[in-house]
Amino acid sequence: MKLIGFIASILVLFGAINWGLVGMLNMDLVVKIFGARTLATKITYDLIGVSAILALLGYTRK
Repeated sequence: MKLIGFIASILVLFGAINWGLVGMLNMDLVVKIFGARTLATKITYDLIGVSAILALLGYTRK
């Protein structure tokens, strides 16, 4: 469970950086890496969302 928490923390950090770039520079890093409306982009956003839920539930602190 410790590894899942670590990975979730990294993904939440990546998501936060991505949204910061979207807000400040109108640049979506995930789309730049994987392309617009691709399966890889959708999976990345899904994983970041699940990681945020895990962080809210406290799994990243254990």
